[in-house]
Amino acid sequence: MSKVIVITGASSGIGEATAKKLADNGNQVVVSARREDRLKQLVAKIEAAGGQAVYHVTDVTKREEVADLAKFAVDTYGKIDVWMNNAGLMPQSTLDRYKIDEWDRMIDVNIKGVLYGIAAALPYMREQKSGHIINTSSVAGHAVHPGGSVYSATKFAVRVISEGLRQEEALAESNIRISVISPGAVATELPDTITDPDTKKRVDKLYEDFAIDAERVAAAVQYAVDAPADTAINEIVIRPTSQH
Repeated sequence: MSKVIVITGASSGIGEATAKKLADNGNQVVVSARREDRLKQLVAKIEAAGGQAVYHVTDVTKREEVADLAKFAVDTYGKIDVWMNNAGLMPQSTLDRYKIDEWDRMIDVNIKGVLYGIAAALPYMREQKSGHIINTSSVAGHAVHPGGSVYSATKFAVRVISEGLRQEEALAESNIRISVISPGAVATELPDTITDPDTKKRVDKLYEDFAIDAERVAAAVQYAVDAPADTAINEIVIRPTSQH
């Protein structure tokens, strides 16, 4: 059965690959990000392949814009079956570099962006008594390494928020499923957000040696989306086989 799926951070990487994958499987996809030119290109590719997609420019750090995205999806397709909070960034650095603006930006995008997405989608899902919220965390949300303190903290927060939401929706008997996807090294633009040269050198080497295609993560998301309605795939950790 076709589902209406909203994806934030869809202009590149995992979001883009997932949008293509889900549209190829007959779903109606609403893609969002800040870069309108990328979104237009993505919608054109999906439509050229026979899929259905629309876009809505959204900055997930702005609560009103995220709420507008949810309204746009419902106005366009009549409902929201799946909402994927995928927007994120990773400007890692050791704490003694004092990149406080980058810390703030990670908190705003990686944590508050997820919360705003939940706040936007949940009322519609509660009303229709069904839904699925997918939050993108990271293997960095399971372990911390030098230079990754704040990033890991934001991605651990995504897992904690997701688990709290899962328990609340189970108690509410809302039929809303919660999934967390925790990727390892995936070939995306994420390392490009790192401005600290020492950390970037280390991360670039990791990605050069191990990174897998974003399509691998998209396939995992598809698996979670396609699970029977009475079954929730709550967490998937997916990393390159050889990643340490």
